[in-house]
Amino acid sequence: MKAIDRLNFAHLPTRIEELPRLTEHLNGPKILVKRDDQTGLAFGGNKTRKLEFLIAEALSQGAKTLITGGALQSNHCRQTAAAARRLGLDCILVLNGEMPDKPSANLLLDQLFDAEIVTIKDRALRDQTLQQTYDKAVADGRKPYLVWYGGSSPTGALGYAFAMKEFLEQNIHADWIVFGTSSGGTHAGLVLGQRVFGYPGKVLGISIDEPEEWLKRRVSSLASDASEKLGDRIDFSGEDVLANEEYCKAGYGVLTDAEREAIRLFAKFEGLLLDPVYTGRTAAGMIDLIRKGLFKKGDTILFWHTGGQPALFAEKYANQI
Repeated sequence: MKAIDRLNFAHLPTRIEELPRLTEHLNGPKILVKRDDQTGLAFGGNKTRKLEFLIAEALSQGAKTLITGGALQSNHCRQTAAAARRLGLDCILVLNGEMPDKPSANLLLDQLFDAEIVTIKDRALRDQTLQQTYDKAVADGRKPYLVWYGGSSPTGALGYAFAMKEFLEQNIHADWIVFGTSSGGTHAGLVLGQRVFGYPGKVLGISIDEPEEWLKRRVSSLASDASEKLGDRIDFSGEDVLANEEYCKAGYGVLTDAEREAIRLFAKFEGLLLDPVYTGRTAAGMIDLIRKGLFKKGDTILFWHTGGQPALFAEKYANQI
């Protein structure tokens, strides 16, 4: 395996805990949770693992400024801004949404980290604005490094390839790993790690906002490209990617009764907080699939908690849960 540049600021390994009361309530398979909401950086989350590789790459290129984008309440942007400050870098965030009079939740944290914020109302202009922001930073001599949405590049995907290695070294059995998938980086890393490190179970991504076929193409391509950073290329196909699109039809960040129920069940039975966009939707999908009998009674499910709880305190969601 090739040597790979990596920083070490995440709190790893994250714990794996049993959820016995939720398991009993659902009368289904045993449920475990891997606590990547506790990776340590600015309330934690899955992007911290990716940023260990991404910022190592940025520093190796002499970067002085990180630039990335996302929604106004982006967990990825919050963690990127925090990591930039931790490493002494500037950070520019391109966020789609209308700036509120009183910033809250992730947006408030972005401001506390003194990130420079560029807002756009039309999400369709985000890619263009991100590129323009990057080009201006280059022209201004700020030595920028562009972090793709969600950290979902071949370099970023390595964070979850090695997260799979970490999980296997914890020597805890799980027949299924269930997690939220959107931009594809976490999903691609787990698929790559499954192949390289030999996880024998099933890796199921619950789509937050993308069609299943898009995810299969995106994740297989990203996992293939990421594999070259470890050694010889592995060509993944869509058949190597398990994804379920049934729970994202309401749209990105739109709360339904299913997400509300999932958030309340995790809180009521386990004292565990989910977020309204990612883990709430993932848990809603998992709960429905348990009720439909996809998982056998004797199975063990590992729910991979990717964080995002600061969004609970956003005005947009606080009055809906």
